[in-house]
Amino acid sequence: MLASLPESRLALWLAFVIAHLWLGFLNLNAQGLPLGDVTFNYQYWAQQADFGTYYVGIDSVWVYPIVALVPMVVVGIFGFQNYAGAWLSLIFVLDAVAFLVMVGWRRGGTGSRSTTIGWWWIAFLLLLGPIAMGRIDSVTIPIAIVAVLFVAVRPRLASVLLTLATWIKVWPAALIAAILIASKARVRVFVAAAITSVVIIAVALALGSGANVFSFITQQTGRGLQVEAPISTLWMWLSYAGVPGAFVYYDQDILTFQVAGPGTEVAASVMSPLLGVAILAIAALGILAARRRAPVTELLAPLSLALITGFIGFDKVGSPQYMTWLAVPVILGLATNAMGHGRSFRTPAILALVIGALTQTFYPYLYTSLLELDPTMLMVLTARNILIFVLLIWSIGVLWELSRPTLVHEPLADADAWLPVVWPFGERADPWTVARAEAEAEYGRPRTAPSDE
Repeated sequence: MLASLPESRLALWLAFVIAHLWLGFLNLNAQGLPLGDVTFNYQYWAQQADFGTYYVGIDSVWVYPIVALVPMVVVGIFGFQNYAGAWLSLIFVLDAVAFLVMVGWRRGGTGSRSTTIGWWWIAFLLLLGPIAMGRIDSVTIPIAIVAVLFVAVRPRLASVLLTLATWIKVWPAALIAAILIASKARVRVFVAAAITSVVIIAVALALGSGANVFSFITQQTGRGLQVEAPISTLWMWLSYAGVPGAFVYYDQDILTFQVAGPGTEVAASVMSPLLGVAILAIAALGILAARRRAPVTELLAPLSLALITGFIGFDKVGSPQYMTWLAVPVILGLATNAMGHGRSFRTPAILALVIGALTQTFYPYLYTSLLELDPTMLMVLTARNILIFVLLIWSIGVLWELSRPTLVHEPLADADAWLPVVWPFGERADPWTVARAEAEAEYGRPRTAPSDE
């Protein structure tokens, strides 16, 4: 019985539920106010909207894209007296939908390979800790997971989902960019994303937002270096060493802890251009690999991982919730590799688990110790930030290998690679029929069916 436990759908779903109950308990009871943003900021913005007098993003500039207000207001419908519990319930429901797409619900559904991916996600959530459910990012993660698992068979749907997620928190734009580079369905993806964005902008303008609908783009540019950002690690150690002028402070405007010290203003001013250059360089390498006809199942996951770790590594914010983003490219990489296509994603999967554990080590329980420059917590933060760049280097290495002109890629080798891990299509449609139709639509010619040997 124990040997069959990892393959059991019942055990998998029980573990999923227990994991979320545990994370919910930690969010409601752990020290460090892991739900601080939810109960202080989200609830406040939702209450303003509930009064019908003031809407952030409409009546004022806002740090988040406009659709982020929707889940905040929806949670408020169930009563502001239990806003935290309602928020955790929303995240549980969204995660459950993504989990259903990932692993199915009944015996013999999508196969043992998808259960392995399900176990990995549960482990990642538990190791990452309360922050996995305690921020607006937690709304975008399950949406993005569903999108990347559907992109092979429903690229327009995937694009719409990712665009909605981007208008909640910007980071899923990296996944859209990766799909536009790697997939032959890029025109359909681009059109769907453009139409979805136009509709969202039009609704916001009709509600009177004016230029505020784009304020999330500019609100982050003037901020300093947040303590958890990789770039800030140097000044955290300088502060610990007592270097004159180096210290941690609380920014009343941004409502976050930042570092000050010699050179921080220059570093803060150059980080945004440096981030842009890094993302453009990664995208250029991905384009080169695509031009070398690298199969989308080999290219999309490492390209997504490179773009996301690039966003994290070169960002001057680096909040703990950013680590939740890693789940999406890793799940995509595990899914494509599980079908025998693409490079093994075992290394980034393990690294992501370690990054999650290191993040929970200092946030939320010992965050005060980090702010007080405890050397152990500084070492934990430093190790976490180094591993982010290890992930980035690993993914860039894969992209570099895929872009080598000496490699010969089979253009149709990946046509049906994702279908068996996408529920319900793996059960309700013949994978080969769907794969042939997709290949014909994408490449302009059908693929010859395999023999029965």
